[in-house]
Amino acid sequence: MEIYCVGGAVRDQLLGLPVADHDWVVVGATPEALTALGFRPVGKDFPVFLHPDTQEEYALARTERKVAAGYKGFVFHYAPDVTLEDDLRRRDLTINAIARAADGTLIDPLNGVADLRARIFRHTGDAFTEDPVRILRLARFAARFPDFSIAPETALLMRHMVDIGEVDHLVAERVWQEIARGLMELKPSRMFETLRACGALARLMPELDRLWGVPQRADYHPEGDTGVHVMMVVDEAARAGGSLAVRFAALTHDLGKGNTPADILPRHVGHEARSADLVEALCARLRAPSEVRDLARIVAREHGLIPRAAELRPKTLLTLLERMDAFRRPARLDEVLAACEADARGRLGFEHRDYPQSDRMRTALKAALAVDAGAVAATAVASGLRGDAIGQQVHEARCRAIAHALNESHLPLSS
Repeated sequence: MEIYCVGGAVRDQLLGLPVADHDWVVVGATPEALTALGFRPVGKDFPVFLHPDTQEEYALARTERKVAAGYKGFVFHYAPDVTLEDDLRRRDLTINAIARAADGTLIDPLNGVADLRARIFRHTGDAFTEDPVRILRLARFAARFPDFSIAPETALLMRHMVDIGEVDHLVAERVWQEIARGLMELKPSRMFETLRACGALARLMPELDRLWGVPQRADYHPEGDTGVHVMMVVDEAARAGGSLAVRFAALTHDLGKGNTPADILPRHVGHEARSADLVEALCARLRAPSEVRDLARIVAREHGLIPRAAELRPKTLLTLLERMDAFRRPARLDEVLAACEADARGRLGFEHRDYPQSDRMRTALKAALAVDAGAVAATAVASGLRGDAIGQQVHEARCRAIAHALNESHLPLSS
């Protein structure tokens, strides 16, 4: 029995990056032998075990054979005669097909070390074409390692896989899992640019793909192209350390610009409402979590109004906060504002602009939350009011509080 460290741990160590988890391959063993040593089996399709002390994953060396379309259409072979090189050759990229022996010796049959030095993503061989998830994984690695390029032959292979329909067999949960992971990488835009280059984005997220080539007003968007803008926005959200929900909202806030009538371009009248509808449909198709969907829908609908916070009257600010459900979920406002700030700064030459709208919105919410809604309601009931009239009293009390906090009590309470 021989044990080797493989995959991402070896790659990241060679790149001088922190290594969080280790994956191990066991050569020359059987499931029974590992079980006898105290390893706990956890694999469903092939033998993967958890180490009794470290809980790290140990997998028996295996090969794979494609028998049907999609990423589940595989049969696996594992036996003591499967070699380490057999196992490495089934992996996706050469940089992930490097093993390290117990004495530190590197086993690198596919020249992954050379590709690491050259900063190149290169497929290992025919095995890459057998699993469409590998397109998503490579795109995610492009977001993680933005200084890497894709080998021309690998780019052609990805395009071929899309053309023959392999991507169409991916299930929604797997697509979402990879997109979510890619959004949390260093430069998320590279994931979507990579998917777009091979044609996969048009199959998986056509609402996003159609934004490239759509013009915008140059006075608001010096970068011009809507697709370019959206990529700048999602990278800005990542740079600011935004959550997954914020980054997804940044990615999808302008989807409605993709179906703006051609005769009104480069203006995009009403694109906010169209964007919200498209977000709803996209999230349903990808089966995105509800908290991600809800934030993206709010940002899509309101990102045209929030930048005008300085000119909004107290009642309009209050209505906006109510539409966000900010009184039940106060923390949601910070995430909405984070996405809107990314939108404001994700424009050519605007990367360092101030965004005072955030302070104004937070001041308004703080003032409205300070109103004792229960006391206001009790007073309303005591004066004989019922039903919606009680809620209106609470609404007006909050409106007055916002006006006072913003030193705008001279303004009308409606707009």
